[in-house]
Amino acid sequence: MPHAPLDADHVSRRWLGKATHDLPANEASVVRSAAERRPISEDINETFDDRQTFGERLADRVATFGGSWTFLIAFGLFLVVWTVLNLVLRRDAFDPYPFIFLNLMLSMIAAAQAPIIMMSQNRQAQKDRLDAGNDYQVNLKAEIEIMALLEKVEHLTARQEEQTELIRRLLAQKEAR
Repeated sequence: MPHAPLDADHVSRRWLGKATHDLPANEASVVRSAAERRPISEDINETFDDRQTFGERLADRVATFGGSWTFLIAFGLFLVVWTVLNLVLRRDAFDPYPFIFLNLMLSMIAAAQAPIIMMSQNRQAQKDRLDAGNDYQVNLKAEIEIMALLEKVEHLTARQEEQTELIRRLLAQKEAR
């Protein structure tokens, strides 16, 4: 049996002790959702991923690959091959010991990779904040709904006690006759 929507301001005053217009935007949204009896949760990942630019997606892929075992093993093998090849070639080596060109390449890779990884981490932190905000809204709505249910259960319990008392009095009257 569907219920009619409640007044959001009544819900707000009843459970949060403030008028809807006095609440922060996220809490007011939760109150309206509870009053209208509609879900508040959303998939933050889907929303967040839809807003990413090409550069942001690329940075995330670079960060994901740069932090993988595949990258570490491949890069380690590259360094071993570079070093062994230059040691074996000795005088004809393209980057003789102490491998100055290799050091330059490693520094350039690190200089480019570090900000890309930081951009990806910043986006992940932003996504985590959005997720925490959504969790707060869902938890607040659940708390409001639980309080409303407890009030209904208390009301039903009180009514049942009244009816039980009425039945006792009626039985007592019947036995008295």
